[in-house]
Amino acid sequence: MKEIQQLIEISQQYGRDRRFVIAGGGNTSYKNSEKIWVKASGSSLATITEEGFAVLDRSLLHPMAEKIYSTHAAEREEQVKNDLAAATLTKDKRPSVETSMHNVIDYPFVVHLHPTAVNGLMCAQDAEASLKKLFGEKTLFVEYTDPGYVLFKKVYDRIKEHRMAYNEEPKVIWLQNHGIFVAAGTIGEIQTIYSDILDTLERSVSDRLLVGERELSHNVGELVPALRMMLSGDGLKTVRVRNNALIGYYCGSAENQQDIVRPFTPDAIVYCKSNYLFLNEDTSGSVLSEAQKEIPAFVDKYGYQPKVLLVRGVGLIAVGEHARECDIILDVFEDAMKVAWLSRSFGGPHPMTQEQIGFIDNWEVENYRRRVAAGASRGRADNRIIVVTGAAQGFGEGIGRCLLQEGANIVVADLNEEAGRATAADFNRIAKNNQAIFVKTNVAEMASLENLVHETVAAFGGIDCFISNAGVLRAGGLEEMTPGDFDFVTRINYNAYFYGTKVVSRVMKLQTKYASGDYFADIIQVNSKSGLQGSKANFAYAGGKFGGIGLTQSFALELAPFRIKVNAICPGNFYEGPLWSNPENGLFVQYLKAGKVPGAKTVEEVKAFYLSKVPMGKGCTPADVTKGVLYLMEQCGETGQALPITGGQVMLN
Repeated sequence: MKEIQQLIEISQQYGRDRRFVIAGGGNTSYKNSEKIWVKASGSSLATITEEGFAVLDRSLLHPMAEKIYSTHAAEREEQVKNDLAAATLTKDKRPSVETSMHNVIDYPFVVHLHPTAVNGLMCAQDAEASLKKLFGEKTLFVEYTDPGYVLFKKVYDRIKEHRMAYNEEPKVIWLQNHGIFVAAGTIGEIQTIYSDILDTLERSVSDRLLVGERELSHNVGELVPALRMMLSGDGLKTVRVRNNALIGYYCGSAENQQDIVRPFTPDAIVYCKSNYLFLNEDTSGSVLSEAQKEIPAFVDKYGYQPKVLLVRGVGLIAVGEHARECDIILDVFEDAMKVAWLSRSFGGPHPMTQEQIGFIDNWEVENYRRRVAAGASRGRADNRIIVVTGAAQGFGEGIGRCLLQEGANIVVADLNEEAGRATAADFNRIAKNNQAIFVKTNVAEMASLENLVHETVAAFGGIDCFISNAGVLRAGGLEEMTPGDFDFVTRINYNAYFYGTKVVSRVMKLQTKYASGDYFADIIQVNSKSGLQGSKANFAYAGGKFGGIGLTQSFALELAPFRIKVNAICPGNFYEGPLWSNPENGLFVQYLKAGKVPGAKTVEEVKAFYLSKVPMGKGCTPADVTKGVLYLMEQCGETGQALPITGGQVMLN
């Protein structure tokens, strides 16, 4: 059907444009004389297809405009919800609560959005007067009304009044502290109307938005992991930090914060709740002291943990059940800052009242939207923040992929930028509410590792598990091995484990200091069976791995008082990975050239020789290693261990 394809086209166009849609808000519809197609709850305009629309019978919707419902708010909204459900032909889809408004607007296409520029006007003290001045006396303005049936009735009555007064159907309806409806016979006309509105509003703003990104302060690592733990009493949270010129304006001044102390729109309440925590002390120590007092006081007062924090010198912090929710919170609250700033051109901010906020907080429809946005726990590593070095490919990539599927946020730390970015992008294509990021990292350089920690904390809020996986191998006996190759192997396989542990343990100590008593952090070295048993013509690799187990045991003793477990995993051979199977310099090729397998003439003969040494007759896979990682993370009675996963090839004495 041509019209439905046009509806999808215009929905996706505006859904992907951040000037018009934040956090998947807004809804669209098309109707003919018999049916209406309207965005279903939980669908995103940016990616919507025909399956994302609920279809309703208009003959069952029409009576709702004149029907008398209960005067009790909760009972009335339940009755309305049931009538909408009865009219819905696609029973597996819940139609937008604003379906009735779409139905009474007498144009085929309706696009309802919450553009930032529009709400800069609609959330201002002089909204109506400024609107009439800019767009004319015929403009249809509806003062704030609680969403649902009451708002629908008010809009319906205003449309009838407009028809009587001007003998025309309104194409634009402006809703105070909510957004805008634009309707027309074609999507082209809707696009023109929206374009003209934004052009007019842009010309009318006296103070342009502050723009420009700011680098995150160095003290992010000193504050954010501790704050995350203070906020994770009922389960680990993901925490994300953002800073820019606009955030800095509100972050740095208690006076400026008064403009954003209450929400402007129902959407802001859904995603960010209605109260926020501002920490305005100047130093890291004083901020943490302030937070230790203010977070419990906030929970006692409001009955929930804050989702939004503004921290002087740090920026805007989102506290979410998962990474995706953090992104939504940051986008929605930054949009509120933009609205507050723009409203200054129209008389100053006009936030929602406490009574209006209370209705949204308790409205079943918005609680349903909250549940959809929050998602559900889905894995053994849910919401854990796990750094995997050398994760662009091979064992590291496989471990990261498996842990991602267990719900973890994964940091792909690798020197190979092209492969690392591709791996992180691939991870995010299969992730649900968790996420992956890539941080270019040279594990042999302290400065690079410190940047890795900084980027990880900014993105997710801390580090729950550091997997030191990056490793290299240069095979060769005493005659063949050069000092340069020996130093290279040792620097990556041994020294880098020390460097990484030194850097990440600082963050972990901060986390365990402020966490509840059952929280443990983990450092896990991906060692090797060659760390348990010598390896002929491979002493550089085996020596570094033997040393790694010594480091593991020593680090474990030092860090145990801080509830940081340090363990190693000693995998067998991952025959399918590039370390072994690369046709140019994989281990099979290197071992063939080094003569490690007497009499072997081909790579296949080398491979068969090694496989014959495994009692279980199989190589070790990333999935096997991941099960070991999960075990080490979940248990809290072992540290300093070297866990062999070798198919029985190497057994502990």
